[in-house]
Amino acid sequence: MMVLSIADLQRGAHNVLPSMVRDYLEGGAQDERTLHANPAAYRNWQFMPRRLVALNDIQTQAKIMGDTAAFPAVVAPTGLNALFWPEGDLALARAAQRSQIPFTLSTASSLSIEDIAQQAQGRNWFQLYVIERDLAFDLVSRARNAGYECLVVTVDVVANGKRERDLRNQFALPVRYNWRTLWDGVSHPAWSWRYLRHGLPVLGNFNTPAARSPAARAALLSRAMDRTFTWETLEQIRQQWPGKMLVKGVLHPQDAARCRQMGIDGVVLSNHGGRQLDDACTALDILAQLPRFKDFNVLIDGGVRRGSDIAKAVALGAQAVMIGRAALYGLACKGEDGAYQALSLLHDEYRDTLLQLGCPATSQLGPDYLHRTAINNHIQLPESRFCMESA
Repeated sequence: MMVLSIADLQRGAHNVLPSMVRDYLEGGAQDERTLHANPAAYRNWQFMPRRLVALNDIQTQAKIMGDTAAFPAVVAPTGLNALFWPEGDLALARAAQRSQIPFTLSTASSLSIEDIAQQAQGRNWFQLYVIERDLAFDLVSRARNAGYECLVVTVDVVANGKRERDLRNQFALPVRYNWRTLWDGVSHPAWSWRYLRHGLPVLGNFNTPAARSPAARAALLSRAMDRTFTWETLEQIRQQWPGKMLVKGVLHPQDAARCRQMGIDGVVLSNHGGRQLDDACTALDILAQLPRFKDFNVLIDGGVRRGSDIAKAVALGAQAVMIGRAALYGLACKGEDGAYQALSLLHDEYRDTLLQLGCPATSQLGPDYLHRTAINNHIQLPESRFCMESA
């Protein structure tokens, strides 16, 4: 299969994955309007390139949370990655390390915090779901002791999104076998062979005494998080975690402002890939309206399929984008090498976009390279990538 784009890897993943696993990867909440709005949001912005600029040395590097990455991207936290490839979390971590960008391990990973820290020596971040407070603090302590660089606290899962594809498929772990799932497996022999050879995916972070309760495992799989998780709990986590910290799942500017006031290092603008609240705003549209502060990091996720999407996000003020499904398409096709191929495609396309734009470096991208199309043209662009701090 000739692979020239993320869409090619997506088609390859669709060919190799059983329909139940494919639907888990691709599905969104309810009517999936937000799911489809995420990539569509990038099409609402067009480029205004500059000409006659010296472009003999294109600099794609970017500062992400204080350290340099090869380009402005981070591998997003995604759960149950062993469904797509054996030890999928490790494959993604190593692909990110090869690509010289950070990797984010999910609470719902198949390998543990300690496994990844020992076997992948790149820039490892840890994503936290607050299921139970004691368990959350235990996970934070483990990530700190294992040397993780950044803690990413997810706050947009107070209830599980109604993912109708998963409900129709009766998606669960362990897999519920019936004639349909058995035929699905027979129809995808390569995936089934790997699945049988390596065993059922497990929740790798739930093998300690503090995390073994069946209730906690069930809550994680159903996204039934602690509904008493408030700003006070977040402050307690901030006090326990001495390193860099992001809050993921923020969409309201007032929530972003409160995170900054609390001493959080930044936010990830996110609607959870369209998997939680349907008709939620897209991260890109909120990014275009968010005040900028030099001491506050803003990342976004959702719908990135091209290197040009990364350029648009950075031009609107994002420090970096998080790459979720795009990396998983590559993982499903060829494991670590496939995930690395996906990241390399995005990096190459990003470099080409800078070249075509007449922009010699990531640090020089700004809103003056963009034009808003007629749809929602009322949004006012910021004057520069970062505004001076306001009162």
